[in-house]
Amino acid sequence: MPDAKSPDAKSPDASRRSERSRRAIFDAALALVSETGYAKTTIEGIAARAGVGKQTIYRWWPSKAAVLLDAFLDLARQADEALGGEAGSEIPDTGDLAADLRHVLRATVDELNDPTYDAPTRALAAEGTVDAELGARFTEALLEPQLQYYVRRIEAAQAAGDVDPEADPRLAAELLVGPLHHRWVHRTRPLTHAYADALVDQVLRGLAPRA
Repeated sequence: MPDAKSPDAKSPDASRRSERSRRAIFDAALALVSETGYAKTTIEGIAARAGVGKQTIYRWWPSKAAVLLDAFLDLARQADEALGGEAGSEIPDTGDLAADLRHVLRATVDELNDPTYDAPTRALAAEGTVDAELGARFTEALLEPQLQYYVRRIEAAQAAGDVDPEADPRLAAELLVGPLHHRWVHRTRPLTHAYADALVDQVLRGLAPRA
């Protein structure tokens, strides 16, 4: 058993302190960007809100964009765990492609309409258009994996004979998700379950096997 004064005895406490600080920083970053917007959110503000020194933040992240990205990815992981892993799992294959796609698109609508996700997602999407590295990380860590769930479900439907074998699953996935995000980004019209269902119906008409 290590001596109470040895480094080994202190390391668990240090780890717990680091995790508490990291969690406080994540919570502060998400709260501030929701309350004041991305432009007015600063490292100094995050540090003050989290009760840590700004040097602690700079030790782990190079910028507020990097802090917000990791905070958002952590938020997504928490949501996944709360749903028993469903949010980050493959799209269920019930044998009814339309029902499966409606289910996941409706869940996406609910998430995009949730204020908890809305502000940080908009902030990251906007900053990612001018910060190529951040945009690439956001795409690689979150957007691309989610898009691949659609691709694999459509490929399974192709194998079952429910989708035209000549159809491009990746393009079909983009046709499902793209209009949803376009309406959300530009706020052209309300983002609803009915709209998600209409997208599925429209895309599946194009994917139907040819006679």
